[in-house]
Amino acid sequence: MNIIPFPDRIEWPSLLARPVQSTQQIEAAVAPILAQVRRGGDAALVELAQKFDKVDLSEGGLEVPLSELDAAESQLSDELKAAIGQAYTNIRLFHERQKQPIEKVETMPGVMCWRKSVGIEKVGLYIPGGTAPLFSTVLMLGVPAQLAGCREVILCTPSNHPAIYFAAKLVGITKVFRIGGAQAIAAMAYGTESVPRVYKIFGPGNQYVTSAKMLVAKEGMAIDMPAGPSEVAVYADDSAIPSFVAADLLSQAEHGADSQVLLVSTSKQLVSMVNLALPTQLSKLPRRELAAKALENSKAILVETEADAIDLLNAYAAEHLILSVDNAEAVAEKIINAGSIFLGNYTPESAGDYASGTNHTLPTNGFARAYSGVSLDSFVKKITIQHITPAGLQLLGPVVEAMAEAESLDAHKRAVGIRLASLADLKPV
Repeated sequence: MNIIPFPDRIEWPSLLARPVQSTQQIEAAVAPILAQVRRGGDAALVELAQKFDKVDLSEGGLEVPLSELDAAESQLSDELKAAIGQAYTNIRLFHERQKQPIEKVETMPGVMCWRKSVGIEKVGLYIPGGTAPLFSTVLMLGVPAQLAGCREVILCTPSNHPAIYFAAKLVGITKVFRIGGAQAIAAMAYGTESVPRVYKIFGPGNQYVTSAKMLVAKEGMAIDMPAGPSEVAVYADDSAIPSFVAADLLSQAEHGADSQVLLVSTSKQLVSMVNLALPTQLSKLPRRELAAKALENSKAILVETEADAIDLLNAYAAEHLILSVDNAEAVAEKIINAGSIFLGNYTPESAGDYASGTNHTLPTNGFARAYSGVSLDSFVKKITIQHITPAGLQLLGPVVEAMAEAESLDAHKRAVGIRLASLADLKPV
């Protein structure tokens, strides 16, 4: 890691800057794919699968048969099925507690206001292929969709890994399509003969998938959030265990060469010991080449005080933030920008990635300053409702009339006034 001792605050923005990704060239490649799917439907999807994935979908079809989803269970070990089942239970429990009962509020006598949560009718989930079968993401997206009561949940993935199919069945997804890349996003955004059009798209992917999501969002499609390379920041003091910190940094680095890894500490000794532990642990990883490339761009920043560390971490706004410090919970209260926080020496990021219960679909690239991670709320709409009695309108009406008149919206004023005139004989209660 590149160790940066006690930088001036004026240097922080450049030190914390993520790599700038040129989107122009990627968008130029993605836009024709979106247009082709919009025009050509299923035939375009078959053609693009052959072109990019070297897969022939013309015979087997785009949709995975239910029999294939059912057969996935027998292809997994009992240990993995039990692990997925436990993760499902934990994720479901945590997200179930996010449901809020309807609360009616009487803002003034006779004026009742409340809101109800309604599941988005049709949602689409994308799970990439690549070098890691992300069946955990099926749970992270499928569980809240299930709890929200979304009527139709479809899944697009180029992977045929049985754990993805098993997880899909567990969360109640019955329509799975063998489609990947930007063309999968297009299929869900526009609909084809086989793939239903959805109202919101969720899920990670490479820069082409991300670009496709951003482009269809410009056309009015709702998406979960902007996405970038995955990242972790670790704040550690002398109470941290260096080998644990090194393991946490590597668990993020192995995602890919563009993963962001940041260590912040007030302890020179801790940073030195972590740096010594990294090569030994790295050498044992199957994905060590990817992790090594990520570490080449990683930083360990030494700061003078805890207050400096907190300010720096809030400026960075990490997707994952691990607090391996003596007073972790107190420090967490001062963190205002982060996707998810992990407290203490025995709370690795991996736990949240898979099975603690929190959601691992989180804002990256500094978007944690304004975005939250995926939750039950991501899959619902909040519809406000109001009911005003005649007596309530007599109290509220003059307020509305005065404001409407001041805004020169006479029809608004009249909509109230015509009702008040009909109630002239009633007394306020």
